[in-house]
Amino acid sequence: MTDKIKHECGIALIRLLKPLEYYYEKYGTWQYGLEKLYLLMEKQHNRGQEGAGLASVKLDAAPGTEYIFRERGLGSNAIPEIFENAQKKFREVGAEKLNDADYVKKNVPYAGELFLGHLRYSTTGRTGLTYVHPLLRRNNWASRSLLLAGNFNMTNVDEMFIQLISEGQHPRDTADTFVILESLGHYLDREVQYQYDHIEKEGLTGQQISHLIEQRLDISFLLKRACKIWDGGYVISGLIGCGDAFAMRDPWGIRPAFYYHDDEVVVVASERPVIQTAFNLKKEDVHELQPGQALIVKRNGRFILDQIAEKKEKITPCSFERIYFSRGSDYDIYRERKKLGELLIPKILKTIDYDFDHTVFSFIPNTAEVAYFGMLEALEKYCNEQKAKEISEKNGSLTQADIQQILSRRVRSEKVAIKDIKLRTFIAGGNTRNDLAAHVYDITYGSLRRNEDTLVIIDDSIVRGTTLKQSIIKILDRLDPVKIVIVSSSPQIRYPDYYGIDMSRLSEFIAFKAAMQLLKERGMQDLIDDVYRKSLAQKDKKKEEIVNYVKELYAPFTDEEISDKIAQMLTPEDTKAEVKIVFQSIEDLHRACPEHAGDWYFSGDYPTPGGNRMVNYAFINYMQGQENRPYQFKLNF
Repeated sequence: MTDKIKHECGIALIRLLKPLEYYYEKYGTWQYGLEKLYLLMEKQHNRGQEGAGLASVKLDAAPGTEYIFRERGLGSNAIPEIFENAQKKFREVGAEKLNDADYVKKNVPYAGELFLGHLRYSTTGRTGLTYVHPLLRRNNWASRSLLLAGNFNMTNVDEMFIQLISEGQHPRDTADTFVILESLGHYLDREVQYQYDHIEKEGLTGQQISHLIEQRLDISFLLKRACKIWDGGYVISGLIGCGDAFAMRDPWGIRPAFYYHDDEVVVVASERPVIQTAFNLKKEDVHELQPGQALIVKRNGRFILDQIAEKKEKITPCSFERIYFSRGSDYDIYRERKKLGELLIPKILKTIDYDFDHTVFSFIPNTAEVAYFGMLEALEKYCNEQKAKEISEKNGSLTQADIQQILSRRVRSEKVAIKDIKLRTFIAGGNTRNDLAAHVYDITYGSLRRNEDTLVIIDDSIVRGTTLKQSIIKILDRLDPVKIVIVSSSPQIRYPDYYGIDMSRLSEFIAFKAAMQLLKERGMQDLIDDVYRKSLAQKDKKKEEIVNYVKELYAPFTDEEISDKIAQMLTPEDTKAEVKIVFQSIEDLHRACPEHAGDWYFSGDYPTPGGNRMVNYAFINYMQGQENRPYQFKLNF
């Protein structure tokens, strides 16, 4: 993606199942859990560019001693910073005492059995250290203390907020992060009180009650009560002060989560390959948390998988996450991205008029590289088939020279664009910054025959198209190609996301701008006004009753018409080459990623009712010129 979007969170959870002495003797360090957490977080640095946090819980801490520890930081360098802060505390203890696992267990911060890490990017405009996970809800009862971290965005925060109020609470913030924390905290309090009332009747007192509550705490029950009205994409993980841990995935399967467990450790992360790498595992060792399922580890180490929310009839894991956000080193994702490149071949061949001799293929150096490999393999296969066909049709009339000439034909591939990672555009403003942006990529001079060749460049997706217009097309045009074909391995991104990725404004999308421009050019302003009226009319309806009328803005046009308009809008005025843009079809997207049906970015088919409500708000805000204002729900008492 030439327009960088790194707006999605990541989680990592570790529960050590053995005493710290075990890891010290076997691995030479009692910091085994902390070191593995660092690996899991660094290996997910493709997520959460705004901040990071870590937390730890100690089991069996004596009253009067701390048992919950937390570090949070802001910025792209937050991961090493928060772990360095933890190490500073270790250095204060002294090397000799740090070699005593029993001493550190009793006296040193982060010498615990439970660890929770988070990589954060704000998807709702709420920024700052206050909003960096893990969030902490403290209580003098260990069983009521809660640490929370998640990859989520809720579409019905207003309903959740009002539910808390109706139950007598006074939430201090309206952000979904805090509403989730208070919701889970509320039901945790009720569960603890329920256990307390019943245990007290058994004649127990003091710490006896506390310990028995910790044994009997029903995490599944409180999760089931809390999540009943949740609408959104989420993976929510938490640690409870008494030593329980959990991770839960939404029932639509929108956001991903994977886990591994053995007799030493239980681990959860947002992506499978990071667990494989950190623990040296095979693909089949790591399992995917199923939609609506929760992984729970009790204080005593007992591992539980429980279906918390009923799995929805239509499971819609996010396909865009497969195309772009997730690590391409995953076994399945690698194959899927190659398939995305392969399936583009018919459109590419048509665009270049099947002319291999005068076409050079390349990629914009980013996550599109894997799709590029798939495209090349399919092109080479097609080319070889054509060679064989031509030789066969000549029926032995070819000379040796003719055969050599046919066999010498190849798919011409070059590394045309090279990103200059040293160049930073933030040092300047205005026109100067725009000029610098145009030089973020370098080109390989001599890779094309000037005024003869067509250049095909594959990208993983086109969202805004800003970098294409300001930089990529301009520098590619310096090679003097006859035609520049930009190929997107994803379909046209037409609709915002409200499930955990910061893509919430319609005006961000070049596909939306192209459709609006076409409507105005063809005298169809009435359609725009009609969609606006219908959107306003349903603004205050229940989310289940709201229809995505924005779809009607695209309906008059074919995909090709919108693609051509996008190409026109993104072509700089002084460009000499003809510019064409080719997008993946939604049908082929599903062929490439058959297990990930979440295509609302492209189709507008939101998996939850809250998605329709949010896109309705987005269009109203667009028409009213209020897109930069974060969505705020109204409370009517």
